[in-house]
Amino acid sequence: MEQTINEKISALRELMRREGIGAFIFPSTDPHNSEYVADHWKGREWITGFHGSAGTAVVTMDAAALWTDSRYFIAAAEQLKGTEFVLMKERIAGTPTITEWIGEMLSRRSEERTLNAQRSTEVAIDGSIASETTVEQLKADLRKEGGLTLRTNIDPLRTIWTDRPPLPTAPIEIHPMKYAGKSARDKITEIRAALRREHADGMLVAALDDIAWTLNLRGNDVHCNPVFVAYLLIDSKKATLFTDRRKLSDAVEEYLGAEGVTVDDYENTGQALKDYFEYNILISPDEVNHTLYSKVERDIVRRASPIPYLKAIKNEAEIEGFRQAMIRDGVAMVKFLHWLKPAVKNGGQTERSVSERLTSLRAEQPLFRGISFDTIAGYEAHGAIVHYEATEATDSPLKAEGLLLIDSGAQYQDGTTDITRTVALGTVGEEQRHIYTLVLKGHIQLAMLCFPDGASGTQLDVLARKDMWAEGLNFLHGTGHGVGSYLCVHEGPQQIRMEYRPAGFHAGMTVTNEPGIYLEGRFGVRIENLMIAAPYKATPFGNFLRFETLTLCPIDTAPIDVTMLTDKEKEWLNNYHATVFTVLSPHLDGGDLEWLREATQPL
Repeated sequence: MEQTINEKISALRELMRREGIGAFIFPSTDPHNSEYVADHWKGREWITGFHGSAGTAVVTMDAAALWTDSRYFIAAAEQLKGTEFVLMKERIAGTPTITEWIGEMLSRRSEERTLNAQRSTEVAIDGSIASETTVEQLKADLRKEGGLTLRTNIDPLRTIWTDRPPLPTAPIEIHPMKYAGKSARDKITEIRAALRREHADGMLVAALDDIAWTLNLRGNDVHCNPVFVAYLLIDSKKATLFTDRRKLSDAVEEYLGAEGVTVDDYENTGQALKDYFEYNILISPDEVNHTLYSKVERDIVRRASPIPYLKAIKNEAEIEGFRQAMIRDGVAMVKFLHWLKPAVKNGGQTERSVSERLTSLRAEQPLFRGISFDTIAGYEAHGAIVHYEATEATDSPLKAEGLLLIDSGAQYQDGTTDITRTVALGTVGEEQRHIYTLVLKGHIQLAMLCFPDGASGTQLDVLARKDMWAEGLNFLHGTGHGVGSYLCVHEGPQQIRMEYRPAGFHAGMTVTNEPGIYLEGRFGVRIENLMIAAPYKATPFGNFLRFETLTLCPIDTAPIDVTMLTDKEKEWLNNYHATVFTVLSPHLDGGDLEWLREATQPL
């Protein structure tokens, strides 16, 4: 019989008691600092029961808490019910930091015990799944909390997680050149040139999407992300891929050899770092875990990996792949939206049933490889839960009224998609129309923006928020993130968000445009397209860029309060819908084509 959360906590505390540990920290990462992780490393989810992709759990001998961001406040509160875990809302006034809370809990325990009892001052985290930066910061912060120390050489899940999933062994596939656009050998040459500019002789690549992109390989080790568990060690003379050899067919091994890449076992990465022979090595402390970082005996060049920037600027083949993927995804979305309202009116539809319908329509498209993340289909109040995912217990029946928020995406072999539409299923209230139009205005303002080459996303973010700010409204998630080319749906370094992110935008970078407003317990609105930065004009003041929208799908005009839109905003929407019809109409017929014609009529 499966253990309850509180039984898991009890098992952990027994181990902590034996080891003399006062608090144990569970991050949401894996040894590669991934956002989404293979089942083997979902320890934070296992110990808490909280399924969100972001969060940190801490267990002491007397208390337990989970820190997560605004995307998950509502979902986490629901999923933590009946457990010891207390929800800590990040970036909300009054919420203690992790180390402040640990210091308070351990001090309180010391005071409540007898005078002869010694306070446990040791806090632990598994160093193999915590980045070097995380460990260094934790050590510094814990010292301020009464001299607490950090232990990094223990993984309690090896003992207490009795049915822990094994490391994944899905096969690795070659990503064809017609979609990759550049050979692995050429990419490694570019990486070496970037390393020389940093005065580094080599580097350890830890990020799974960086490895997949560099080698033009794809895998299936992580849900929705076509990556595989591996490390890549590049020096001035050779490149070595460390992975489970069972993943590699003869054809893939032969391909790697032809690209100048040798293969070694995944578990040999640490020894290879100890044996590294060059003068120095670039290690990104934000990406490489503490355990591996500690193996290095040569001089370390502490810099960010150059690969994310190289990967972020899409080449011609990748851009064309995005365009083609958007056509197929747009066709699937049109078929879905044409079906949706009549199906809801006929009855029997729920959040989960419409999500399944959308996935099935995408699966009919050529080059479909799966969804790019679990679909968010939130009806009315559930639409206010930013990362809501319907379960059997929460699956709401849909009615021919109100708003349905659908955030979804697909992996095609030539591109990755991410799109959100908020749809009026019938009559909507005036407040819903007003909020919907505010979000649309923010979306359009960002989509129309022209800006200097190299501007950061933080400088651009205000365009999506200014009209809602004027009414005292806001959203706490990012406005936009990069998207991979048949890779992870979240990609950097470019982002658009309120928090400062220095990465500049350059031509060829993709980014989502997804402002939203969420009224807890009532409804939520988000409208999202994928855009690409493209050249606009050169002047004596420098080179300027503009955003080109790649996503092809009508935006629901039924909930719009047209009086709130400026002439420029109406013009943008009408032009966008004209483009959607022109590009998608040759791929549709019958009722789907007629629905598209009606859905793209100018305001």
